[in-house]
Amino acid sequence: MSDTVVASAPAEGALETRGIEPVPDNERHGRPMQLFWVWFAANIGILALPLGATLVAFQKLAFWQAVIVALVGSVGSFAIVGVVSIAGRRGGAPGLTLSRAVFGVRGNAGPTVVSLISRLGWETVNTTTAAFALLSLCAILFGTRSEAKATPVLTIACILVFVAFTVVVSGMGHRVLVAVQRWATWVFGALNIVVGITLVTRVDWHAVGSAAPAPVGAMIAGIGTIAAGTGIGWANASADMSRYQSPKVRAGALVASAAAGAGIPLVLLISLGSLLAAGDPSLASADDPVAAIRAMLPAWMAVPYLIAAFGGLLLSNHLSVYSAGLTTLTLGVRIPRVYAVLVDVVVTTAGSIYFMLVAGNFYGPFIAFISMLAVPITAWVGVFVTDMLRRTRYDSAALMDMGRGGRYWYLGGVRWQALISWAVAIVVGYQFTTAGTSSDHWFSGVFADSWLGKNGLGWVITFILAAGLYAAFGGIRRKAAGEVEDVSSSPSEVRA
Repeated sequence: MSDTVVASAPAEGALETRGIEPVPDNERHGRPMQLFWVWFAANIGILALPLGATLVAFQKLAFWQAVIVALVGSVGSFAIVGVVSIAGRRGGAPGLTLSRAVFGVRGNAGPTVVSLISRLGWETVNTTTAAFALLSLCAILFGTRSEAKATPVLTIACILVFVAFTVVVSGMGHRVLVAVQRWATWVFGALNIVVGITLVTRVDWHAVGSAAPAPVGAMIAGIGTIAAGTGIGWANASADMSRYQSPKVRAGALVASAAAGAGIPLVLLISLGSLLAAGDPSLASADDPVAAIRAMLPAWMAVPYLIAAFGGLLLSNHLSVYSAGLTTLTLGVRIPRVYAVLVDVVVTTAGSIYFMLVAGNFYGPFIAFISMLAVPITAWVGVFVTDMLRRTRYDSAALMDMGRGGRYWYLGGVRWQALISWAVAIVVGYQFTTAGTSSDHWFSGVFADSWLGKNGLGWVITFILAAGLYAAFGGIRRKAAGEVEDVSSSPSEVRA
C-alpha cells in the first residue's frame, strides 16, 4: 500500500504538482546559491530585533557579548540546518518524508506531528506580527485605531490580507517560491537597511558603552535562546527545499549556503535589537513589537518601516507554509499539496485571531513556544543526523510504501531504536528546560535550576542524548538488524 495522495506528475510549470514523492535526478538542477537567497529572505523579518533585545533585557549582556552570541547562535544553528539539508539532496524528498526511513512509516508520526506544530506556530507568530504592522499602516494612512481589540473587523481583515499573499506564493510551489524569495530579498532588504540605519541614530550609546559584561553563563544561555529561536526551528524543514538540489552539489556548499544565508541578516538584526534594548529594554517584552519599534523611528520613516516589516515576515511565512503543506501530506492527509497549504493557513489564521483579539500577552507565549518545541525538534535532529552517518541514500519507492512488508516497515511500522532514543531524549531534555519569561513560567523541569538548566542547555543535552542513544542501539552500524542496507556504492557519495 502506498501514499496515493501524491502523484508522480513532474514539477514543471509555475504550479508545483508534486507532493512528497522523491524528485527524480533528471529534474533536480538546483544550486546552493538558490538556497542562500531562500534562507536569507526567510530571516530578514523584524522578529530578530526583539529576540536580540532579550539578550540585553533578560540576559543582561553587554553589546559586544550580544554580537558574539548572535553569531554563534544563529550561524551555528543554521549550519545544523545545512547538515540536515544534505539528506534532501541525497533522497530528493522532504525532510519528514525521509524521516520514515529512520523512524519507520508509523513511528515517524510523532516527529511529523511535532514538526507540523512547529511550522504552524511560527506561521501564527509571523501572521500576528504582520497584522500588527498592517494595523499600524492603516492608522497612518486612514486614521483608524492601531489597537487590535479596538478594531476587531479591521484586525481580521489585516490577518486575511497577509494570509492571501502567503498562499499565492506557497501554493504555487518550489519554483515560484525560490524566484520570489530571491528578488524580494533585494527590495525588502534595502528597506531594512534604511530602517536599520535610522534606528542606529536612535541608539543610546552612553548606555551601550557603560553596560557591564555579564557572566559567561549568561552568554551560553543567550546562545541557547538564539539557536532555539532561529535555526533549530527550521532544521526539520531544510530538506524540503534542498530536495531539488542537483545530486552533484557538494555537502559543504549546502551547509555554507544555510549558515551564511541566514546568518548574515540574523547577526545584523539581532545585534541591532540588542543595541536598541540597551537604552530601552521594553522592546524585549512588548505586546506589539511592531509598534514598539515604530515608536523609536521618526514619523517620516513609519510607512517604509511598516512595509519592510510586512515584507520580511511574508518572506519567512512563504517558506514555513510551503514546508507545513509537505509535512501535512507526510502525516497521511490525502489531499493535493496546494490544498494542504490551504488547510494549514486556516489553522494559523484562527491562531492569529486568538492572539490578537483574545490573549493578553504576545511574547510570553512566543518565548514559551520556542523553548518547548526546541527540545523535541533537537531530539529529532540528533537521531536523524546520526542516521545520516551511515545512510547515504534512500529508497524512493520504500519511502512511499506504507504497507506491511515494505523496507521501512521494520517492526510493526516502527524502528524502535530511533523512536525510543527520540522519546527518552525529550523527557530528559525537558527536565533541564524552563518555558516562558522570567515573570511568566509555563513549565519548569526538575533540573531547570541547575547550571545546565539556567544556562539554557536543555536542547544541547537533548541532542547529545538522542544521538548517543541511537548510536548505542545500533543506529550507525552499516547494517541494522532486520534492515536492508541503504548505502551508496559510490565513494564520492559516501565522502559527501
